[in-house]
Amino acid sequence: MPTAVVIGVGAERGLGAALCRRFAAERHHVLVAGRTQSKVEQVAQTIVSAGGSAEPIETDTTSERDIARLFDCAMVPGPSRAPADLVVYNAGNNRKIDFRETSAQTFEDFWRVGCFGGFLAGREAARRLVPLGRGSVIFTGASASLRGKPGYAHFAAAKAGLRAIAQSMAREYGPHGLHVAHVVIDGGIDGERLRKAVPRIIEARGEDGLLGIEAIAEAYWQLHRQPRSAWTHEIDLRPFKESF
Repeated sequence: MPTAVVIGVGAERGLGAALCRRFAAERHHVLVAGRTQSKVEQVAQTIVSAGGSAEPIETDTTSERDIARLFDCAMVPGPSRAPADLVVYNAGNNRKIDFRETSAQTFEDFWRVGCFGGFLAGREAARRLVPLGRGSVIFTGASASLRGKPGYAHFAAAKAGLRAIAQSMAREYGPHGLHVAHVVIDGGIDGERLRKAVPRIIEARGEDGLLGIEAIAEAYWQLHRQPRSAWTHEIDLRPFKESF
């Protein structure tokens, strides 16, 4: 059984959890990594209850030690499980803040989760997977990866940096067999975070007006399954109603 690592898993109705379920459905043992122990345990338990294989690992994405420990588990998961062949960095957060009111600490916090954590995960993945000559590393980006909008300088700086990391990795390690991809999520995700923040968002956007978490997860799986003669480095995903 191959192993998948999903970094940045929160609530069950969230993209990280949807990715875990999708990979488990394809007979991967999934390492469910996130900063809240109760949440990753719940996601893992749901997968196991459905007949899949999953293991919760509380992980601070900005901790070099935690990321190294996570990959130690991923590369030697057990006698009946193969080392990881799929890694997703999905950690991140977002909120609008007036540029004049953005503290240095807030800016750094967003950068550490959105960019620095991706560097740690990407570097560790390259160290472990490149010698094997195979594997996929997928980074979750946003429209802010491509442009800075008013009130989102802190978020855009982190996401643009993450995109640059993905590009550099792809160019350096693609020829060695490592598929590095970056997914631009353009639009609101129909998950617990947005539903709590904007309770009437579903009614306002209408049917399929938000990105479905299962649909996004399917796109990630298809990226992993691409033949190496036709790899995609970057895709953008948005609801059909989203302007761009």
